[in-house]
Amino acid sequence: MAPTRRVRPARTRLAPPGWLTEGLRPRAAPVPWAAAARAAVALAAPLAVGTATGRPGYGALVSMGALSGVIGDTADAYRMRVYNIAVPQLFGALGLLLGTLVHGSGWTAVAVLTVVALVSGMISSIGAVASVSGLLLLLDAVVGAGLPMPSPWWLPPGLLLLGGLLVLALTLLAWPLRRGTPERAVVADSYRAVAGLLEATGTPDYEDRRRALTQSLNQSYDLLLARRARRHGRSATLVRLLAQLNALIPVVEGTAAVHLRPPEFGPLPAAYPAAVRELARAVERGRPGPAPIPAPPELPELPEPRGPSTRALAEAIEHADLVVREAAPDPYGAADRLGRPAGLRVRARRATRALLLSGASWRYGLRLALCIGLAQVLVSVIAVPRSYWVSLTVTFVLKPDFGSVFSRAVLRAFGTAAGLLIAIPVLAEVPHGWWDVPVMAALATLIPVLSAKGYAFQTAAITPVILMLSDLLNHQGFHLVAPRLYDSLIGCGIALLAGYLLWPESWHTRIGDRLADAVQDTASYVTLAFTTAPGRDEPARARYRRRLYRDLSTVRSEFQRALTEPPPVGARAEAWWPLVIAVERIVDTTTATRVRVEHGAPVPSPAEVALVTRELTDLAEALRTGTPAPPGGGPDTLAPDCALARLHHEVRAARSVAYH
Repeated sequence: MAPTRRVRPARTRLAPPGWLTEGLRPRAAPVPWAAAARAAVALAAPLAVGTATGRPGYGALVSMGALSGVIGDTADAYRMRVYNIAVPQLFGALGLLLGTLVHGSGWTAVAVLTVVALVSGMISSIGAVASVSGLLLLLDAVVGAGLPMPSPWWLPPGLLLLGGLLVLALTLLAWPLRRGTPERAVVADSYRAVAGLLEATGTPDYEDRRRALTQSLNQSYDLLLARRARRHGRSATLVRLLAQLNALIPVVEGTAAVHLRPPEFGPLPAAYPAAVRELARAVERGRPGPAPIPAPPELPELPEPRGPSTRALAEAIEHADLVVREAAPDPYGAADRLGRPAGLRVRARRATRALLLSGASWRYGLRLALCIGLAQVLVSVIAVPRSYWVSLTVTFVLKPDFGSVFSRAVLRAFGTAAGLLIAIPVLAEVPHGWWDVPVMAALATLIPVLSAKGYAFQTAAITPVILMLSDLLNHQGFHLVAPRLYDSLIGCGIALLAGYLLWPESWHTRIGDRLADAVQDTASYVTLAFTTAPGRDEPARARYRRRLYRDLSTVRSEFQRALTEPPPVGARAEAWWPLVIAVERIVDTTTATRVRVEHGAPVPSPAEVALVTRELTDLAEALRTGTPAPPGGGPDTLAPDCALARLHHEVRAARSVAYH
């Protein structure tokens, strides 16, 4: 036994740490066949036209624009896909124009690219589309400054835009036949997620199912709200889907109440999740326009409710059934529930304020500008073959809103090495000409497929494509491979040193601050939930609760990002995990208690509400200052039969976790 005990620790020490291997595990994702086909056509067709006309360089530039469009096509709804593809392409064309104008100008190019990097990092704080736009602005500026482009000056940006338009045209081919289908699909998926949550009530799987439901609701609301115009009543399809999604929220609340009901009531009858699944099928069968959807079959007969929790659930399912069958929902009911969207001028002012006055915006911009400036200075002083790849690598690794800088640097190094293994036989054996077309089509299909698996896999797929396009512009062939690897490693090193190690925020997680905000919002939610009469201010409570769950989802994302950081950040993040779970339980218990009160349970007294709210506020302050209060929280306690006794118990449990 002794030798065995000595061997096992040695094997453990030789195994790579979890924070290093986490990003190398492929995510489970279906194969996006349609996206793969679009990528193959969008990247290969320009090369075919360029080869046929004797202008392969022109074809390569169009394919570069198509590559950006393929990478940016991440939305589901067609209207958002138009926005996600078209707007970043304009920024990319502007970046290529700026880079082309300073190509070969020495230190002027260094200064211009540094300023572009500052702008790119700052606009990343506005939103997802702005972030991709900033990325393409900087990437194409680096390419334009590093590669000789055909003249006149307007031709390269025009060819780049043409590639984006090609992707956009291929994307919209199915719009007349599938208009509204993505929106109906995500709402139906949310219904199915609720059905799965109902099946998991009272079991250990409930927490995982609830987190999956939160992600599904976030996706559904993001997709539908992104489509709203200032007067969303113009779209009958959108109004119906919003009404159906809103009708699902009381079912979610009833599910939380059922999960926390006393065990003597037994397991939840299967008729409840079966009814919700039937509603999901009815939502998915809907069609655009004002006509009613095909009437769903009769829902399974629900058992007689046993207590406030099942009574609330049954009433919520029956209400959702009425909404799903409704031909023309009230167009203003959805607005009252969700809040009227701000006008374009108001949103523009908010974006400008966030861009110019946000400390995070300036930190991101300065961080990226510093690294790009160092990269450009380095390649200007030292002769580095194909030097623009250094800045390209820095841009991909250091884009601040894309996650952990450290893990992205490591994953990009692995992904680049894997991509080079694919590119070596291509550059060495494939002759220029018509053979480029089928090879590019085959490589392009890998981009959507591997992008769904993770960042390292996406890098491995994109690397050989970029090498082929660069070779068509430079004709370096197999000699591109080694410089590509060297430049990528140099870029990763600059990002790690100047973009990670030199910044104190890299060594701290933001979990505590974000969790404190969630706890403070929970205190406000408790006050709102139990100081208003049943049926009053329901839209406000619904919005508050959605914001809470979204905040907790953000905390979980930050937690997952921190786990990919090296010690001590990852170890510190793990210490927050029990408290994240405790706060989620507080929110669930608050929702469940409110539902039970509305359906016959005792109403809490103002003193009970004040006690729970005060302890939540104390917990939030303790999380911000890093000096948690003692777990007891004071001499006041609630009797076991009080309305908020279970909620108070969860708050005390969270304080105990924070204290330890």
